[in-house]
Amino acid sequence: MNKKEGRILAVDDNVDILFALRLLLKQHVEKIETLESPEILPELLQKEDFDVILLDMNFTKDASSGKEGFYWMEKILEIDPAAIIIFITAYGDVENAVKAIKLGATDFVHKPWQNEKLIATISSAIKLRKSRKEVDSLKVKQTGIRAMMDQAFSDFIGNSPEMQRVFETIKKVAGTDASVLILGENGTGKELVARALHRHSPRKNEDFISVDLGAITETLFESELFGHVKGAFTDAKVDRPGRFEIANKGTLFLDEIGNLNMAMQSKLLTVLERRQVTRVGSNTAKSIDIRLICATNANIQQLIAENKFREDLLYRLNTVEIHIPPLRDRQGDIELLARHFMEIYAKKYKKTIKDISPQALRLLENYMWPGNVRELQHTMERSIIMTDSLVLQPNDFYLQQQRASGEDVALDNYNLEEVEKAIIIKVLKKHQGNVSFAAKELGLTRTSLYRRMEKYDL
Repeated sequence: MNKKEGRILAVDDNVDILFALRLLLKQHVEKIETLESPEILPELLQKEDFDVILLDMNFTKDASSGKEGFYWMEKILEIDPAAIIIFITAYGDVENAVKAIKLGATDFVHKPWQNEKLIATISSAIKLRKSRKEVDSLKVKQTGIRAMMDQAFSDFIGNSPEMQRVFETIKKVAGTDASVLILGENGTGKELVARALHRHSPRKNEDFISVDLGAITETLFESELFGHVKGAFTDAKVDRPGRFEIANKGTLFLDEIGNLNMAMQSKLLTVLERRQVTRVGSNTAKSIDIRLICATNANIQQLIAENKFREDLLYRLNTVEIHIPPLRDRQGDIELLARHFMEIYAKKYKKTIKDISPQALRLLENYMWPGNVRELQHTMERSIIMTDSLVLQPNDFYLQQQRASGEDVALDNYNLEEVEKAIIIKVLKKHQGNVSFAAKELGLTRTSLYRRMEKYDL
């Protein structure tokens, strides 16, 4: 050990042994403390934290059986289950050594020891203790994150009857392994529903893997979802598992499922029917155990009617369908969501925002929210950043649909496709045909916007 690290406690009734340990280890560790009797161990361990405990196996009451050592090891582990204990004994008893490790000891050394070997053993034990602490810390953080996320579906909130029906469906379906198809417009929170289903399922301690199918090209589809072996194609320099393998035992969320062409749909259906994946370039099939959740903003029935989506695949995906209503259809939730985001961003940007004025709330409630909850969230974040007021006013909000000058969309036409087409035309015109800028303002991915442009022949 080049750098002095590690707090060591040595417990032995032989003062000469303790002296030798102090003399040797003080050159290599941060702290070495010694005890002649284990009787005060419980009191000491309540006050101090040690990385490694060197424990004599046989004290004067019982000179050879090791029972006293086992007794005190049990006491130590009751106080600190992650304790690293190394037994020291003058008796080279292999049977006791094996028993000690089975009962919770980390290692075993004999008296007289070899200095280099003892130092190496302690060094490894210190690293193990550090690793255990990091793992425990991570588990605590993950538990805390899960607890926060599980509170009323986290930021997936709503008091409206429409959202209460969604919550009830989640509660009924989450505990099963049924495949779920989530339907809703962009920005309504489809991934939040998928995560809520996972967090309330028996698979909650396993991985939740999300895949945006709208961002995966046909050439990468098999490699991304099913994996590949080294040499399968030019850039396949190492074996790589696909998303199905990574999600094994957990939940796989396939977003934008309506984007898949017929060839990709056929490959996906084969995997779902066989519950097996074969990596690109391999002939070996691997069994998978996943809970599948899919989502789309497309009209699946219309795609089936147009022979753009396989009906047999739909049956595999939608044992249960969950429809997420657009924000304009749950107007009663707008104030609740606005205040929720106000608290989040006021804290994030260290702003003192006390309230939203009644006039501002009316403005928000009368807006159509084409980008749904995502647009409301971005609107609230921007208003918090830009305002100098303690109470948010109407002029603190930039609502693109209402503030756009010139050719406003006529809302006397309530055909959603016509309204959507008009908005897309206007935003594309505003950004002089720049699809990236237009997609960002509309709250869409570039792929989703291209799909709509193709749909409306723009």
